[in-house]
Amino acid sequence: MSEGKSYLGKCFCGSVEFTVTGEPVAMGYCHCDSCRTWSAGPVNAFTLWQPDAVVVTKGADNIGTYNKTSRSFRKWCKTCGGHVFTDHPEMKLVDVYAAIIPDMPFDPHLHVFYEETVLHIHDGLPKMKDIPAEMGGSGVVLPE
Repeated sequence: MSEGKSYLGKCFCGSVEFTVTGEPVAMGYCHCDSCRTWSAGPVNAFTLWQPDAVVVTKGADNIGTYNKTSRSFRKWCKTCGGHVFTDHPEMKLVDVYAAIIPDMPFDPHLHVFYEETVLHIHDGLPKMKDIPAEMGGSGVVLPE
């Protein structure tokens, strides 16, 4: 288990609750088509965690899973349909959607899959073509 401050999170209806503990590996915005379609929004705010830092405390049996690709196993509450996590087995990380951890300070450091964006954001953060090289991507940074 990770050490450090813990934050509580839950799905839209509260049937699924969890804690995240410590610091996320990364925080930012994803612009890929899959995240946009899944979230029904033009961009998805993410927080990436080591798997042992994310603990479901209520409703584990109420979590559904869907994987369109082997890169992402998307999880949601079976009661309300609220999105909670995405497991990324290739990266060995769990994405907990920033919006469902309301008390955790969100401090984004980059945009990923910006080549696919439909909403250009001018915030001075790096805009990655895909993902950083250390996470298996090209590491190419696009102009803002």
